[in-house]
Amino acid sequence: MRLRTLAGAALLGTAAVTGANRGLRYQGELESPLDGDACTFRWRGMDVHYTEAGDPDDPDLVLLHGMNAAGSAGEWRAVFAGLADDYHVVAPDFPGFGLSDRPPLRYSAALYEDFVADFLDEFDAPAVVASSLSAAYAAAADVELSGFVGVCPTTVAGPSPPKPWLRELLRSPLAGTALFNLIASKPSIRYFNADHGYYDTANATDEWIDYEWRTAHVENARFAPASFVSGYLNSDLDLAAALAALDVPPTIVWGREAEVSPLADGRELADASRARLVVFDRTRLLPHVEYPDRFVDTVLESLIAGATA
Repeated sequence: MRLRTLAGAALLGTAAVTGANRGLRYQGELESPLDGDACTFRWRGMDVHYTEAGDPDDPDLVLLHGMNAAGSAGEWRAVFAGLADDYHVVAPDFPGFGLSDRPPLRYSAALYEDFVADFLDEFDAPAVVASSLSAAYAAAADVELSGFVGVCPTTVAGPSPPKPWLRELLRSPLAGTALFNLIASKPSIRYFNADHGYYDTANATDEWIDYEWRTAHVENARFAPASFVSGYLNSDLDLAAALAALDVPPTIVWGREAEVSPLADGRELADASRARLVVFDRTRLLPHVEYPDRFVDTVLESLIAGATA
């Protein structure tokens, strides 16, 4: 009788967790937070969504978002239109994020390095603005670039060495989904935004937090973040050497109040790579969101300097 009772309780508990997971799945249609034309890049059997704006005859500028549980091209929402005044701007959602396909792959830095190289190769010597880990992926690409701006670029944004048990836990259908729902809950999103994303949390509006929640609760949303959280999206690249080897002078943008990637790291990277370092006060990892006008001006200055170098 006791075993039967325990088994019944376990089944009820499993059913409750399963029901809660299903109830938290976003069932609506996820829209792009960027104002532009929706396009698709077919890559390795996946439809990769990207948004483009600006005159197609203008120079190409590719914006690469950073990696996090709710990552998407929407990271560039505050500067997308401003940059499109002078450039043909293209912003993809990485595979596994945003409006792109999210197959249950074991995502890795190598996969994303290949994706970035192939995507950039679709354009004629594009300029690149890349955030956090995506800056390392872009620096690793054997593609001709006309300019490079990295926002708090890094090769490590998760545990090192990677933790396979954590990735597999998050990939599991029951416990993994429940755990990821906690990581990607609105209180958690607000915490991470306040802890290391934004200096002024008013810049993370309720509307944006709602979008982050929705993009983290579509079907298969946990698989790419599972690799991020467990360290499998860390890059083995020597970032300083890769930046120094670029054919164009790189610019690094850093928030003075950044703590996860402190300014000391930015200074060290800039010195080692001979990159121009631009420091934004009163901001952390997202100067392009908190100070969009200044950021657009910085990008334009950097790309003009690269074109005349």
